[in-house]
Amino acid sequence: MGLLTWLRERLGLQAPAAGPPAGAAPPQAAPPPSIPPAIPPSAAAPAEAPVAAPLREEADAAAFQAGCDRRHAFWQAVGQVEDDVLTPLISPSFTGGPAWPSTRQAYRVVRRGHALVLATDGLSDPFDGVQGAGNGFGLELFLETGDIAAEFAGLPGDVSGLSRSWAFELLSHVAGTVAGAGGILPQLERHGVLSMELPGVSRARSLPDQLPPGFVTEDDALGLLLGGPEPDFPTLIADMPLSPVRMVPVVLLKAAELTALRQGGAEARHRLAGRLAASTGHRSSLGRPAVN
Repeated sequence: MGLLTWLRERLGLQAPAAGPPAGAAPPQAAPPPSIPPAIPPSAAAPAEAPVAAPLREEADAAAFQAGCDRRHAFWQAVGQVEDDVLTPLISPSFTGGPAWPSTRQAYRVVRRGHALVLATDGLSDPFDGVQGAGNGFGLELFLETGDIAAEFAGLPGDVSGLSRSWAFELLSHVAGTVAGAGGILPQLERHGVLSMELPGVSRARSLPDQLPPGFVTEDDALGLLLGGPEPDFPTLIADMPLSPVRMVPVVLLKAAELTALRQGGAEARHRLAGRLAASTGHRSSLGRPAVN
């Protein structure tokens, strides 16, 4: 089952009459990238027996802080972690946007030589008000690239321009979709690598101006791989306070590669992940040729 098909079922959207092979989303006209309705965190897992309120709040706060510390230590082993995070002034969950496990929706910035990593920081927070549900959706998403223009990438210590970059807009839309679906960890564990589409790219804020030709399909969509290729660092934080957390790469695809996925399904998806692993790997490169 492709990620888009699975998301349609979870969100109650009507599927096309005749879909493409498994693992590929159908080509169709669609609205611009949008954030789906939130799935209540309470539906993710049952709560444990009630605990005295002060003790529960103290345990929740300790687990939350421990999770933040573990993620920070993880990224410190990968590169230079910026002290500041990217976060909206008002959580989108308060304005009809996707519900992350807690109201905090943040993005980490990690500098690796000439490349930058943007990573969600909160999809694995403990669920607000829910006991025994583990570390949120059990994953965080990240996108690594060396192709963010200097005016947006800034210098070490300055992350203010990154929220206007194509990489941040792309990652934030994927994060909203994943959060709105209630997470995708079971699908990743079953299929290994997932494919995804973002439609309506021409109406996005930064993507049309910052992406070169060759990425957007004729029907105005972008293709992505989630979960592969594997990066050059570990992707599992096993010692999170409540449950292990997987760091999931998000890789931007060329238009020709998305077309191949639509036609070839799961087999094409795994073949593409293998070819990317042998070339640019998990990094999203704006200057690479298609490898389908």
